[in-house]
Amino acid sequence: VQLQASGGGLVQAGESLRLSCVFGRNFRMYFMGWFRQASGKEREFIAAMTWRGDKKIYSDSVKGRFTISRDNVDNTVYLQMNSLKPEDTAVYYCAAGTSGSWTLTRRADAYDYWGQGAQVTVSS
Repeated sequence: VQLQASGGGLVQAGESLRLSCVFGRNFRMYFMGWFRQASGKEREFIAAMTWRGDKKIYSDSVKGRFTISRDNVDNTVYLQMNSLKPEDTAVYYCAAGTSGSWTLTRRADAYDYWGQGAQVTVSS
């Protein structure tokens, strides 16, 4: 299973970025999510959604600013990040869960596969 994240970069506070995560074909997933890890901190849940698109959740720190979405044709999951803040600086990871409970999707151990990470840096 291959997850390839891209779209990170350096932006100023208030600007936007869109992260993409391409999933390899021919594997079934139940939900996908985005996490981030700032230097010296633990990995933090950001957003998750079912592959069907009927459920989405966000952390309080990004709710109203970030949007998770997916394109089933291209097997791609996106994280649109608006109104970025310096505290959003981190390495962002996409992840896929193939089974389990939706109620556990805020937990990193609910996911079976992870992408390699994309650096997002927001300057003040």
